[in-house]
Amino acid sequence: MPNAYKVLGQLASTTSAVALYTCPASTEAVISTIVVANRDSTSKTFTIILRPNDETLADKHYLAKDITVGASDTTALTLGITMDATDKLYVSGSDTYLSFTAFGSEITA
Repeated sequence: MPNAYKVLGQLASTTSAVALYTCPASTEAVISTIVVANRDSTSKTFTIILRPNDETLADKHYLAKDITVGASDTTALTLGITMDATDKLYVSGSDTYLSFTAFGSEITA
């Protein structure tokens, strides 16, 4: 099973949850690190949600909820999130001044 190490997803936040990464069919993935950058001069908050098989959102899916990132600061979360095909990782921010990047590897059959 070959591994591809890469940037799995990047986006600027919205105030509603948006898929940062969807694990492709016939693939498994490990998200090693998520970086959240605050591009504004005031503090912001973010949320991270993992929905296996894109299940309907429930309390069990929250990995981080309303976590603060200081003004013009960056937070790096080293998590080791394991994902199966069709699993989705969602992110949202308190406004549009946050940028998200997920680094990791995809494992294909």
